Amino acid sequence: MAATIITTEDLQEFKHELLDQIKELFNSQSNFKQKKWLKSPEVRELLSISPGTLQNLRINGTLPYTKVGGVIYYDYEEIQQVMEDNRIHNKY
Repeated sequence: MAATIITTEDLQEFKHELLDQIKELFNSQSNFKQKKWLKSPEVRELLSISPGTLQNLRINGTLPYTKVGGVIYYDYEEIQQVMEDNRIHNKY
């Protein structure tokens, strides 16, 4: 079994190749279009909240929704707006 010696130049080349691949991955995901309407399970996953918390956000009017045939839908842009509107800026 032959020994392989890795040089600093090899590591630099590997780093550049890896960074290029990561950039390509980010660029390909930035072209991904977010769905306009999300169902409750998708919103719960997006916000990492429980079904009860999502229901409370609906009841108290924090999160607008649309109900069609028993299925509740949320507008992705409105969710983003609620998050921005409730952003807290600490002065520390």
